[in-house]
Amino acid sequence: MVRPLHAKNNRPLFYCMILLAASLWVLNVSLDAAEITIEKDVVYGKGGDVDLKLDLARPTQGDGPFPAIVFVHGGGWLGGSRETHEKDIKHAAELSYVAVTITYRLTDPDEKGKPRTPFPAQIEDAKCAVRWLRANAKMYHIDPNRIGAGGGSAGGHLSLLLGTTDEKAGLEGSGGHADQSSRVQAVVNYFGPTDLVRAHATSVGGQKYFETLTGGTPETAAAVYAAASPVTHLSKDDPPMLTLHGSEDKLVPPDQAQLFDAKAKEVGASHTLMILVGQGHGFKGESNDKAYQAMFEFFDRHLKPEKK
Repeated sequence: MVRPLHAKNNRPLFYCMILLAASLWVLNVSLDAAEITIEKDVVYGKGGDVDLKLDLARPTQGDGPFPAIVFVHGGGWLGGSRETHEKDIKHAAELSYVAVTITYRLTDPDEKGKPRTPFPAQIEDAKCAVRWLRANAKMYHIDPNRIGAGGGSAGGHLSLLLGTTDEKAGLEGSGGHADQSSRVQAVVNYFGPTDLVRAHATSVGGQKYFETLTGGTPETAAAVYAAASPVTHLSKDDPPMLTLHGSEDKLVPPDQAQLFDAKAKEVGASHTLMILVGQGHGFKGESNDKAYQAMFEFFDRHLKPEKK
């Protein structure tokens, strides 16, 4: 079983703030043993005046159309990189997905902790990536009606927002491909926060990340906290969502997953909750394998309906 890189939990930041120094690969390298093709540094849109890039993995053989998955890295919205999910997109391609891992604008706080790029820049970029996939569906043999999103911690939070918000939420941004929808058809959330006001109150050590994302506290930036909370946007027409959360998570307490599950049931949204007993902010060993298997089984069930 291939394990996701976010399984490690040896740093205090969201999603471990893994910053890899990997060498760039040549575009369109065919990996014959795995029968997949990798494309690196593909520009998918604009974040302000900055090119937004992704790495893409796809099956080498077959005309599809293939379902797609967008992986969104963690790192407290202020760190991390798309390289976190390199193994994940390769594994997904081996399972007949077109998969991408994206760079999005980080909060980039100044010396006083004020974000230079606050919310909603992060979700705007993630939505742009989904729109890019649809705009390029023919080129990559993607089924535009079968796109999923997944990530851990801050990446899980953004994945949930991809699932729970539409154009009415005002979070689309202007990164490109405005004629395409940013909605996804399935979401897997690894221990992402769902109610930022409550998370700010109960997290052990996470307050600075919430404040950097929103530009303030729940009292001084109440509207931003509400807009940035996936639980705010839940509705019965949301796609199927799966949350994987550790019972001993201190950074993002498990009640974040439980309150989201309760609200989803209240409004009639499709949400599955899996609590991994004894696990913290990041999974290890058999629990990690169990969660990883559950993620792809969930995507298969909802993005490959012929295999139900």
